[in-house]
Amino acid sequence: MMRNCLVAQSGGPTVAINSSLAGVIQGAIDSKKFDKVYGSLNGVQGLLNGCLMDLTEKVEQVPMFIELLKKSPSMYLGSCRYQLPDYTEDDAPYAYIFNKFETYEIDAFFYIGGNDSMDTVDKLNTYAKAVGKDVKIVGIPKTIDNDLCITDHTPGYGSAAKYVASTLLEIGHDTSIYPINSVTIVEIMGRDAGWLTGASVLARNKYNHAPHLIYLPEVAFDEAQFIEDVREAIKKYNNVVIAVSEGIKNAEGKYISATSAVEDTFGHSQLSGTGKCLEYIIKQNLQVKVRSVEINILQRCAAHMSSITDIGEAFRLGRHAVETALEGKSGVMVTAIRKANEPYSVKMGDTDVKNVAGLVKHVPREWINERGNDVTQDFVDYAYPLILGEPVVKYERGIPDYLDVSHLYPNN
Repeated sequence: MMRNCLVAQSGGPTVAINSSLAGVIQGAIDSKKFDKVYGSLNGVQGLLNGCLMDLTEKVEQVPMFIELLKKSPSMYLGSCRYQLPDYTEDDAPYAYIFNKFETYEIDAFFYIGGNDSMDTVDKLNTYAKAVGKDVKIVGIPKTIDNDLCITDHTPGYGSAAKYVASTLLEIGHDTSIYPINSVTIVEIMGRDAGWLTGASVLARNKYNHAPHLIYLPEVAFDEAQFIEDVREAIKKYNNVVIAVSEGIKNAEGKYISATSAVEDTFGHSQLSGTGKCLEYIIKQNLQVKVRSVEINILQRCAAHMSSITDIGEAFRLGRHAVETALEGKSGVMVTAIRKANEPYSVKMGDTDVKNVAGLVKHVPREWINERGNDVTQDFVDYAYPLILGEPVVKYERGIPDYLDVSHLYPNN
């Protein structure tokens, strides 16, 4: 019998991360092994700042709390981008965090997030072992980038992929109306991996061929070849739509858009302007109308266009994390492993978090065509099942009615 458990969220928001949180809460309640489920506001920073909330009370007080949580985007507990130091150099944050665990009688800690969050899981678990603390530390994957290793895919990706594909289809309709040559460049998130940009291929149907060109970070970007690709596409399609990852690099490994050296706390380059850069290249070399658009953060919280497959798997992974901790496992990340595409099915598992933290899963080179300007049928077969199904979203005053998150606002 464990006493209480604690859950937190970290990194960028997604449509599905709250569904994983709901899975943890429901799994802990159903297990009857925990007295309370606490939530830490703003990730590990909430622990350091003493900002915890009783989620079991929320379930009792708010009607349909779990169901509303599953279908609300972003992060109900808030987020942070806080990097723990090496405990051998500075153990003060660790001592404080584990003191909080003792104060709140925490026997299991669940951290929902991406690559950097798994680094935090690894560090906390390593410290727990070093000082003999028996707190189970379990990571739950989340990221629209889909770049976590071992797991077949990450919650948040399917819904974001659905948004990207739908948007590219709509852009295809938008650009088709004028009988003139034009180029529309769509810049999509993806610093080191092109999973999200690749999903734009799902916009294609029996009449729509957009996007006509797709460029991912996994293949070196060649400017001369790009100009030729666009020139040939214009001859064939008249109005050309290009999907491009923000993180494309040249043969020397330099970001096309690296006009700024600004980095985040984890040392990741903050990119912007890839679409504008390609727009400039086309304007300088081709006499054609051209514009660029940046989807940016829009797909991260678009719950009105979410995937029921994504939401459901996120919930299952949250529940599975509770089961994993109750089995006595720690320092692991729960995973979704694909069993088949037709009919689509996955099984839940886990892996040592060291197999994930600090690593990046790239789109396989064989899933990109030889010229590097499109993806193959293998990518389509992989991504298609992840965007299927539409949850029922409640509307009020004509817009989606999501769970109240005013507890995250200052001075509230």
